[in-house]
Formats: sequence, C-alpha cells, structure tokens
Amino acid sequence: MPQVKIIAKNFMDMVASLPALKLDKLYDNTFICEAVLRSLPALAKKYVLQLLFIDVTVTGKSLEEWLLQDGFSKHRVAVDRLVQLRVFLESVDRKKDSSYRLNPKFQINLQKYLVHGGVLPREPMPSSITVRLPTLEELDAYALEQWECFLLQLISSSQAERPTSFSSSMMKIFQRGLLSQREKEAPRLTVNGFQFLLLDTNAQLWYIIREYISNSEDRGVDPADLISFLLELSFHVTGEAYNVNTLTDIQRSTIKDLADLGLVKLQQGRKESWFIPTKLVTNLSVSLSDSSSRKQGFVVVETNFRTYAYSTSKLHCEILRLFSRVEYQLPNLIVGAITKENLYTAFENGITSEQIISFLQQNAHPRVAEKTPSVPENVTDQIRLWEADLNRVEITPSHFYDEFPSRDVFESSCDYARDNGGLLWEDSKKMLLVVKAEIHMQMREYLRSQK
Repeated sequence: MPQVKIIAKNFMDMVASLPALKLDKLYDNTFICEAVLRSLPALAKKYVLQLLFIDVTVTGKSLEEWLLQDGFSKHRVAVDRLVQLRVFLESVDRKKDSSYRLNPKFQINLQKYLVHGGVLPREPMPSSITVRLPTLEELDAYALEQWECFLLQLISSSQAERPTSFSSSMMKIFQRGLLSQREKEAPRLTVNGFQFLLLDTNAQLWYIIREYISNSEDRGVDPADLISFLLELSFHVTGEAYNVNTLTDIQRSTIKDLADLGLVKLQQGRKESWFIPTKLVTNLSVSLSDSSSRKQGFVVVETNFRTYAYSTSKLHCEILRLFSRVEYQLPNLIVGAITKENLYTAFENGITSEQIISFLQQNAHPRVAEKTPSVPENVTDQIRLWEADLNRVEITPSHFYDEFPSRDVFESSCDYARDNGGLLWEDSKKMLLVVKAEIHMQMREYLRSQK
C-alpha cells in the first residue's frame, strides 16, 4: 500500500531553500530581516544582536567562548540555521577552521530598523472612507467559512454549500498534488489529497502556500518577490483596511488568490477598494510547531467505536466520512461509528491508521482531551490491527524453477540467486526454487552456462 506523506515546511525553510542571489535580494526589505530574526532559535538571535555592529569576521572558536559547557548542541543548531539563511556568511581557512560575519545587507537593514524603526509600505485607510469594517469575530468566522468552502471544493465540487469561483492558480495546485482527473471524468482525490484532509489547519495552510510559491514561476512570478510580499503581509494588523491601489499588478493577483483561502477579505467602497488581513495571513511567519492557532477539538470516541462530533461544520462531516460511517446529523451533532468496512476504504485510499488516530487525538473534544488516552486504547489498537490485516500478504513478482538436471546445478543456482539478492524460497528435497522476477534473465543465462 502506498505510504505517501505530505511535508508541510514553514516559511523560513522556504526562504533558506532560495538561491543565494535571491536570498540576498530579500534582505533589501527590512521587514524580511525582522521576520527572519524572529524565527531564529534564541541562541542564534543572541549571536545576531551581539555581532550587529561588528564589521569584522569572528572565528568559530570565539563564538564557542560565549557558551556554557552544556550549550554546544544548541550552538551547532544556531550556527547551522544562520548559515542556511545566509545571515552568517561562513569562510573556512586552510586549517579548516570556520569564521563568520553577518550578511552585509541583512546587517545594514536590521541596524536601520532597530535604530530608526520601520514603516510599512502602506498605512491603514481612515475610517471615514471604509465606514464599517467587520469585527475580529466576524473576520474569524469569514476566514473559517472560506477555508472550509475551499476544502469542500477539494472533496467534491458538489459538496460546496454555495457557488465558488476559485482562481486557476489555486486549482492547478490541486490538480498537481491533491486531485487527479481523467478525460470526461470529474476530479478525484489522490492519496495525497486524502491525507491532506486529515492534517491540522496549520499544516494544510502551509502545504497550499508552499505549493503556491513553488509553482509561482509558471505564472511569471518570482518566488522571492512572492515570499517577500507574503511575509510583509504578516506584519499588517488583523482587521485593518489597506488600499488595494498601493499594490502592484502581481500583488493584486496574489491578494485575490489569498481571498479564496480566507487569508484576506476584499471589500469595495464607492471609489476605493481595500483588503482586510485575517489571522491566517498575519500568522504566516509563525512556525508550524506553534499550536496557538489550532481550533478547539470536537470529537468524542467511545469504547464501542461510536463517534460523536459536536460541530455544525459540513466539512467536519465529510472528513469523518473518509474513515467512519456517519449515521445521522443534528444541527450541532454528527453521530457515527468507526467500522471495518469504512476503514478498509480509507486504507485503500492511502490513509494510514496512524493518521486516523492522530486526527482523532488532535481533534478530541475538551472533555476527553484532558484524559489519557483521549481516544480509547481498544479503538486505536483495533484500527491498527485492521490495517495490519491488509498487510499480511505481500505480492512479489517471481519465477518458479524445477526439473534441475542435477543436485549440483540446483545448489549452485540457489547460491547464485542468494548472492544476487533474488532468492525467495527453496525446497532442497524436491529441488524447487523461486526467485524474484527482477533477476529472471540473469538466472536464465546462468542456467544456460551450467549446461
């Protein structure tokens, strides 16, 4: 069974993966420098601030003198991260000793930012123009509605509660990774698509953003410019209105795509139009390890495999259908059961038992989340056992050999198959042999040589 996992990187991993020239170009923006500084491990931040006004290289041994005896492991992690992000420029002498200095662009811009402060390229619009803006609660509800509608569109366009017009940029991301489509057939979820739906919201968002940036060159957009704009948006104030006319054409196109995801809300006035950042976009530079933005759990699993999901979300209902039987749905309660048949369907679609268990644990209702374990052990054990049922038999293409002319030929053939890593089974009494299909041609040539 395929074991495909989606790896959702954080923003700084994407920044570090850029070519050196594009990475240095990013550091022309003081807000990128601040975002990078915020993302660094504590010890790395200390090194940056201590070297910020030093214009000469510092040897690695000098840095180590600042450490306590138990700090060398953290030191190595900090220095590696600084080198990956080109905050530190490393040089190695003939004795293979390393020296470091701050990236000049990063250093100059961070100095200016700390001394003089920074001003965003755009200021919030006055309330006299925007009149009434949504409250933070309304904005959170809008972002959640947009995101769920987006995911429902992924599961099936017929599941969306209202018509959607997602941009071709977003749909191409689905087609490449999460959806597949044959001629004259509706799009279907891939293995990655099924697994994607069980990820938490942070991981899902990062997957979409990572793919959106990775495919930006196909749309004629420089990935470095896109990363710069997205990180810049993370410094805007949630709930404030910003004039769309301050954006470039590429940035306007990006804003429309982000509105599809619920990262920003677009509004139109009599003369002006503006965008309002939601928490999803202002938290973009937060690491995936931060769980503060995760939603409250809603699922209760009982020892008899019954599930109770206290939710009004149609998306939650569709996700539960991926691995359980939904029996009925009340206005704020989804009742179902985890069955062998539904789990087999999930396993065939590429979802693993560990992903299902992880989903149930991460989304456990607060009343049961405090318990240990939050999902009954008999349920988790049975889910793993049902998956193991499908893995008991492994099919390996092979070839069967019999009627050897002599025992010597049989034994030498066994040795040959064993030496080439292709021996699957042998019966020395009856002189029977089974080898992997991949060495069949070699075995044929070997047996011919023995004649």
